[in-house]
Parts: sequence; C-alpha cells; structure tokens
Amino acid sequence: MPRRTILTESQREKLFALPSDETTFLKHYILSNDDLHHIRQRRQQKNRLGFALQLCAFRYPGRLLQPGELIPEALLAFIGSQLSISPEELEEYGARSETRYQHSSALQQIYGYQPFTGKARAGALSWLNQAAENARTNDQLANDFLRELRERKIIVPAVTTVERCCADALVLAERSISERILGRLSTQEQVRLASLLTEHVDGHMTRFGWLRRFEVGSNSSDMNKILDRLEFLREISLNSNILSGIPAHRIASLRRQGERYSADGMRDLPQARKQAILATCVVEWAAMLADAAIETHDRIVGKLFRSCERKRDEQIQGERASIGTTLKTLSSFGTALVNAQQGQEDLSIAITNNGGWELFHKTVMHATALTGKVSADPLDFVSDGYNRFRRYAPRFLSMLAFEGGRSADALLNAISQLRALCGKSNKTLPKDISLGFARPKWRKRIQKRGGTPDREMWEIAVLFEVRNTLRSGDIWLADSRRYQEVSTALVPIDRIPNNAHLAVPLSPEDWLKGTATRLQERFSQLFPANQASVLANAAIENGKLQIDRLEKAAPDEAAQLTLDLYKQLPAVRITDILLEVDEKLKFTEAFTDLRTGVACSDQIGVLTVLLADGTNLGLKKMADACETHSFWELLRIGKWHVREETMARALAMIVEAQAKLPMSRFWGDGTTSSSDGQHFPAGSTGEALNVVNARYGKEPGLTAYSHVSDQYAPFATQIIPATAHEAPYILDGLLLNDTGRQIREHYSDTGGFTDHVFAICSILGYRFAPRIRDLPNKRLYVPSLEQVPDPMKPLVGGRVNLRLIRDNWPDILRLAASMAMGTVVPSQILRKLAAYPRQNSLALALREVGRIERSLFMMDWIIDIDLQRRAQIGLNKGEAHHALKRAICFNRKGEIRDRSREGQQHRIAGLNLLTAIVIYWNTLKLSEAVGVRLESNVPIDHSLLPHVSPLGWEHIILTGEYRWGRLR
Repeated sequence: MPRRTILTESQREKLFALPSDETTFLKHYILSNDDLHHIRQRRQQKNRLGFALQLCAFRYPGRLLQPGELIPEALLAFIGSQLSISPEELEEYGARSETRYQHSSALQQIYGYQPFTGKARAGALSWLNQAAENARTNDQLANDFLRELRERKIIVPAVTTVERCCADALVLAERSISERILGRLSTQEQVRLASLLTEHVDGHMTRFGWLRRFEVGSNSSDMNKILDRLEFLREISLNSNILSGIPAHRIASLRRQGERYSADGMRDLPQARKQAILATCVVEWAAMLADAAIETHDRIVGKLFRSCERKRDEQIQGERASIGTTLKTLSSFGTALVNAQQGQEDLSIAITNNGGWELFHKTVMHATALTGKVSADPLDFVSDGYNRFRRYAPRFLSMLAFEGGRSADALLNAISQLRALCGKSNKTLPKDISLGFARPKWRKRIQKRGGTPDREMWEIAVLFEVRNTLRSGDIWLADSRRYQEVSTALVPIDRIPNNAHLAVPLSPEDWLKGTATRLQERFSQLFPANQASVLANAAIENGKLQIDRLEKAAPDEAAQLTLDLYKQLPAVRITDILLEVDEKLKFTEAFTDLRTGVACSDQIGVLTVLLADGTNLGLKKMADACETHSFWELLRIGKWHVREETMARALAMIVEAQAKLPMSRFWGDGTTSSSDGQHFPAGSTGEALNVVNARYGKEPGLTAYSHVSDQYAPFATQIIPATAHEAPYILDGLLLNDTGRQIREHYSDTGGFTDHVFAICSILGYRFAPRIRDLPNKRLYVPSLEQVPDPMKPLVGGRVNLRLIRDNWPDILRLAASMAMGTVVPSQILRKLAAYPRQNSLALALREVGRIERSLFMMDWIIDIDLQRRAQIGLNKGEAHHALKRAICFNRKGEIRDRSREGQQHRIAGLNLLTAIVIYWNTLKLSEAVGVRLESNVPIDHSLLPHVSPLGWEHIILTGEYRWGRLR
C-alpha cells in the first residue's frame, strides 16, 4: 500500500535541509568550550570537522548526516572558522563508514541524544497526537514535530517516517474529534440529524441543502426565509456545548465541509464523521442565521430610511415652482409694505393696491404649509414602511433573545411589550407602554394630539432602536457571533501584563505623565519655530493654521528611467507570469485540501481558478477560454482548495519573497504602509451589500479596502460596504496578518481617520499618520491650558477629560490587547464603539485618548515636513494600485456580480493575489534590468530608482486565450 503523502517535495526539502543563512548559524551552530573539548579529542582534522558537523546537524535540523551529502559552503566555512580547519578536509571524512557510526554513537553518549525508538518514540508520538488537533497546516505540524524532537534530543528519523507519523496523527485527530462530538449526541439527535440528508423540501431539495442556502437579504421575504431556517434549526435543539473543547479552526473546517459536500456525498461518509459535520453545521448555522437576521433587519431599516429621504427630497423638488411663486408674491407684498412705511403711507392701502388682503392671507397660509414641507424630516414618512415590518417583526422578536445592560432596560422592556402585542389587533397601546428608549424626535411622533400613543409609530421606533443599539453593543444576542456582548470577547485584565503587543504603561498615571511631557516638548518646538518663520510648509497666523500644498516628490527624470527599464521587460502572457512565479515560490502549495490539508497536485488547475477570480472572468468562461479544464474540474478545485485562508497564505509567501528582491530595498524597508478603498460597481445582480454611494453614481457597489506596504506589496484586502467609513478597517489589515504586524508607521486618507483609531494605533505601537484634508480646521486637545503658549491657544478646542481616561484605562488596555490577540475583529468592535459614543464610557474614554494622540500628530505634521512627504508617497503608492487592479479586473466591465458577501470577498481576494504576483514579477524583472545596465556600464542614477514603480502592465497580455505555455 503506498504511503500517504501530506507534504510537497519542497516542504520536505525545507524541513530536512541544512541551513545556509547566518541567522540560523548564530542561533544553533555556535560551538561552546565543551563542544570544542570533545571535538579536539578526534585525532585528525577531517574527523574533527566531520564530528562538529554531525553535532550541528543533531542540533538543527536534528538528523544524521547522510553519506555523500552535499554540505552548504557557508555552513562549512562557519564551522571550519571556529575550528581553524579548512573546509577541504571534509572531502576525506567518512571514507570508513565505521567512522560515521562511531561519531554518531559518541555524540549520543556525550550529549544524551537518542534514536527514534522505544519509549522515546512512544512519548514523541503521544505529543504529536495531541498537537495534531491544533495544527492548522500539515507542514506546520511537521515543523512543530521536528522542533519537539530536537527539544527532547531525539534524533529525527527519515523524512518518510516523519511524514507517516504526521499523517497518522492527523487521521487520528480527525477521528477523535468526530467521535467526541458523536459521543455527545443522543440517539434521538443522531436520528434527527441523519434525517436532514433524506427529507426533501418542495420535493426536489434535501433539507440539508435547503438549510445551507441563505444569505443576508434586504426585504421581509428574505427575512422570513432566514427565520424559516433558524426556526427549523432551533427545533432540533442541539446544545452548543457539543463543540466545547474543539479548536475553532477544526469547527470551521467541519462547517465548510458541510457547505461543500452534496447530500449524496455526506451519506457515504463514515457515521462518526457524518454526524460530526451535521452537528457542527446545525450549531454554526444557527448562529450565522441569527447574525444574518440582524443584518437583514439592519438593511431593511436602512432601506426604509433612504426611501423616506427620497420622498422628502421629491416633495421638496415637487414644490419648487410653488415655492418660487410664493416667494415672489411675498416679496412683492413686502416691498409694498416697506415703501409705504418709509413714505408714512397707510399700510392697508399698500396691501390692497398689491393684490388685496385675501391674496395676502392665502400667500401667508401657503408659505406656512410650504415651510412644513421644506423642513420635513425623513421620519415624517416612516409610517409607509409599517406593513413591511409587520410581515416579519413578530417572528423576528420572538426567535431572538435580546439582552442588554442597564442603559438598555427601557428598550428591552419595549421589546417584551411588542412581543406581547404582536398577536393582538387592537391599535390602542396600554397606558404603561415603555417610552423611555425613544429620543425626542420619536416621542413627538409617537404621542398623538390627545396624548394617546400611536401604535404604528411606536412599533417602528422600537425596531429602529433595536437596529441602532445592536450596532452600538448596548443590546446583544447570547447565541450570536457578531452581536455578542462586547465584554465577553475581551481578554481578562490579568492577562494584560503578559501581552507584549501593548506599547503603553499599565498605569494610567504613567501614561498621562509621559503624554504631558510629549505635549510640552511639541509646544516648545512648534512655538519658537513659528515665531521664527522656519516651519517648512506651514504657518500659524492670527490663531489660524495654514498649510501649503506639497510639491511632487518624483523628479522629471524618473519617468524616463521608468520607461527605459520597462522597455527591457519582455512581452509576456499573464499565464506565463503565473507559471514562472510559481516555479520560483511554489505558492500553489498553499492551496491545500479543506479536509486533508494536502496541497493540490493540479498546479495548472489552481492557477486557472486564480486567474478566473482575478480577471473577473468566472469559472465557466475561463473553462472555455483555457481549454485545459472543464468547468466542473475548476469548480471542484475552487470549492476544496481555493479558500480565504489558503489565498492569505499564498499572498504572504509572495509578499515575503518580493521584500527580498534587490529592487524592493529602494522603495522601503517594509515597515510603513498605507490603506485606501477602491470602488467596484456591483452590477444589477450584485445585491450582497445592497448599498449605493452617490459619489459613484446611482448603481449599487462595494469597496475593496486594501493595505499596501512601502514596497508596493498589497498584503491585505477586504470587502466593505460602499457607504461605510473606512477608519475601523485600518486595524484589520494591520493586526490580522503577519505582514501587518511588522508595520510601524501607517498612512491613510481623510476617510480613514477617527480619534478611536488614533488611540488604538498608539496603544499598540503603530504611528498613525493620516492625510487630513481639513487639518487647519481641526483643534488641539490638551490636559491643561497652562502648558499652551498664549499665541497658540486659539488652536486649542478644549481640555481632555483625564478622569474618564483613568476610570476606563483597564478596559482600554483590554480592548487593545483583545484586538492584538485576535479575540475580537477590530473593525467590528470599533464600529460598535462609534455608534453611540454618548452612552458608552469606554468609547468616550477612547476618544479622549485619541484626541491627545491626534493633537501630538498634528504638531508633528506641522513641524516635520519629512512626515508629510512620507505620507504623500505612501498614499500615492496605494492609490497607484487602483489602475493596475482595474486593468486586471477587466471582464464584465469590472462589475463584481457575485450575490453573496463571501463570493465578493473571494473575487476581490483573487484580484489582490493576482496583483501581488504581477508586482513580484515586475520587481524581479526590474531588478534584472537594472543589473544588466550596470553590467553593461550604462550609467544609472540610483537616486531615481526609488521612484520606479512595479505597477506597469502594458507589457503584459491580459486578454485573449489563456494558454499555459511560453510566449514565442
């Protein structure tokens, strides 16, 4: 029976290869005095060098040296220099095989190394079986296994043995998890779960297939479809504790398998695994459906409010002619009255001569009516949406168990009362109806003239407020993923001291003291510089800040050099770029099977799927264009191998490799980045986010928010609503991947700026430097006005509330630590804090911290023109990405037509990955082009190289047939 392979050839080589880099040498291969003592006991130079190499190989990677194995020259030189032995001595080492065995035996006796047998093997395999459950990838498990063997001083066996042990452990982990879940299910629950694969809905779809077909909607029909599924899952009544103790990524894997298997495929699975997948899907889908119901309600409310705004605007537009006529008539009467008053004439005669009192009365009454229409609030039309709420609100409120803090007691009471009223047709509300939740604009509409509350308006107000308070986190759902209680997701306070991500003191007093010192230093720099008129790009005159526009940073000669270098690049198909980059980086190995974790063996298939996503062509048309794979073959690869996490791993490999290319060093050191949004039309069927941003027209669309390093690498991207504020998503890109954690300074445009982001970035050690469009209109905030020079006090907008910061400092640190440790998604928590800051002390305190940090940044910006230039260059790099992505995503006129949010995210992630591959290839070829010019003694101005961009695409053939062969 052939052995099960879980690693690729390159992964095996990487695991067992002897290192050739100085960092590893310094970490593992520095010989101690004891080492030198044992080495010098060997009688000949060749044996001493061989003995030392065997010792180093035992330490890392942990294995025996093989006869005839090629030793890296750098490694030989490093060991030989410590022993004062020439590397050539190794040529005669091991002429007698007994010498190698004797040295191996001696090393085991001296240093305590032991072979992978007996108790040593049993103990290591026991550790491996436990580690397999938490392993996210196969190569990670193998790496961890070798590390554990080294720590136990067990000699690493052959690669086939290591791979077989890891494969067995992974199979055992999968079975163990499945049997653990199965053991927690009663017989009745197992029967009910199995019936999901046999019951049919509408005679053609299994219950299992019906359950997994749901998306966030935008109307009452969509909501009821979601509630139908949620109601069915609630009737199964599985306890969520059946998944307790199961690693989160294992739960996600089981759920995704359930979303990809057909009902027939599920029926063929072993009992334990089938039941585990079904149980996981039921529990996870119930939480996801609850979230989908909340988001659908959010959209329905938003859609209604936008409709009310349109009606208000249409009403005003419809009265334009009447408004003009009324104003002219009133102006005529007014002019006549003024003239009569100045001429001391009878005002009554003036009215009579201008049209008469009857016309005057009618005009005044008409003007009064028009005033009401012009000043109308959108909520005046909100009762038109009552019927759409009634179609789903009773089920929506009865099926979701809302909870909240004390500030939400009035609303929770109103929700309970509304649940009780849903089955009654009486339009009269009880006297004790809850109105404490309603703000003044709602109360005046709820209360009728006679004092009796309007039931329709009250119900609408409750449903509007449910949406708002869920956004802010004032109320929550216990069985939700996105709308759970905020405090439960934050790390405990006792874990804060162990969090190395925080860049601020644990004591608020220490932080406030340091902040006061920094503010004083900035004022002591800014005030004299302004007095001496030496600020490079700004000035403070009469208490007002003035900032001049920066000149462009790139000299004119840089454009010509860029053209010359790109002329040296060959014309190439996009398919050839993908093949060449994969040959160098093996990034397709990141696309592992969802269940087994084994890399996809079909390299061309994976590249074709990536090309279909990146160019927006889609799998069906790509199958026709490439003629190497059928649609069903591409669909299988896409479902089981091309996922969000595998694309993220591939992207990380490309970004890391691009950073090592010579040309990248001219652009930066990889420690600064920028982020910006790019709008994509969603098309007539792209309803997943269902929002329209008037800035981009009247069609629905979405925004791809991307992070770009100073080396042009797009290391993160995500889909956000077209109307969403970009600021909360900045920290997602910085904290949710390894590349972002290496960033030290980040730039954004005005849309990415809030005080909350300033605060969190500072606490986590990031320097946040947004380009604020209206910076002269912003104000400084200080703890005390005494430290501000008198001429600069007009720039101060107020004092910071220090007590609020002190009282909430522990929670501020918990919030920042939770973001850094990944227990909460930064954008989700920041959106909640921004929703209702007046009701949330943590949000207010975080705003105060952000005001201080923003004030420090503003003074730095005014003083430091280099900071302004760095921010401008960084943002220009990010914005220049848009043109390349638009060129790549050319099919379907660039419209993202996927209906689901997941599908849209998948499409944008594929585009981002394809862009990164093109940038890597361009960077590689530009490096070679520069090298050719230098070798040919063609003069080149190195000061211009930082202005050469790897974002060109004129030399790349993006359209036509997609052939997987070289361009002739």
